[in-house]
Amino acid sequence: MRVLLTGSSGWLGRTLGPALRAAGHAVTGLDVVPSPETAVVGSVADRALVRQVLGDHAIEAVIHSAALHKPDIERFDRQAFVDVNVTGTLNLLEEAVAQGVGRFVFTSTTSLMICERIRAGAAGGARAAEWLTEDSPVQPRNIYGITKLAAEQLCRLVHREHGLPVVVLRTSRFFPEADDMAHAIVQSDENTKANELLFRRLTVEDAARAHLLALERAPDLGFDLFIVSAPPPFSRSDAEALIADAPDVVARCFPGYPELYARRGWTMFDSIDRVYDPSRAAARLGFVCRTGFAQVLEALAAETSGQLTASL
Repeated sequence: MRVLLTGSSGWLGRTLGPALRAAGHAVTGLDVVPSPETAVVGSVADRALVRQVLGDHAIEAVIHSAALHKPDIERFDRQAFVDVNVTGTLNLLEEAVAQGVGRFVFTSTTSLMICERIRAGAAGGARAAEWLTEDSPVQPRNIYGITKLAAEQLCRLVHREHGLPVVVLRTSRFFPEADDMAHAIVQSDENTKANELLFRRLTVEDAARAHLLALERAPDLGFDLFIVSAPPPFSRSDAEALIADAPDVVARCFPGYPELYARRGWTMFDSIDRVYDPSRAAARLGFVCRTGFAQVLEALAAETSGQLTASL
């Protein structure tokens, strides 16, 4: 297929573009930042440019991963978030319909599921970790989450009104920037990311794989929305213990982890405040991450963790 990939210069785009081509697709990258993966430099907020790119390249499918993200809140005002994340998504959806594009994949975020209460965790008095599914109520805590939720709703609306097959992927963390939360492991970003694979992270390679599969399955699914994250080893019955004593719960799931962590000087989070449940993606999309916490432990045992966590 001839695929328009927005956000082609970003962390996901630089992995997804080559993966699409390896799968036999012709890729046109669109991004505000020049890069080897970007054929057209410009913004999705520019309706005329979106129309031109879709037409000039006879685009058959769109993967829309371009966005202003949470770290951009410090550099851009709220209007910029609305322009890019909401208006930009609407531009792509409506021009896709007008030009007969056959399928659309939208990169969303699990961040929009986290309100201030969930984020506060044990420090805020939480007695149990939140078990989050696609049906969990959402109350985004910042302009990033609000605009991504609005974009999801536009995807749903355009599918309902025009029949455009759309798959929304709420991806958990896969970007390389350091964590901004209180439970980050200060001495080791690698340690933090390994811990997060238990409940709120996936590798960028797995994120790319999910998008490829969503692109393939979109016509059969019509409209659907999935959480995409490494499978947690926990069950809902662990929720209270995860808040109270996360290392003990992890040790019950992985008895060998304390020794492997000790060798490297790593530690586990004292408390885990949420668990993203990707089981619906496994059941309906047929997608399961290849890399999770178990693979981190295997790498630690083989002394190859640096090779694994380079993509986290």
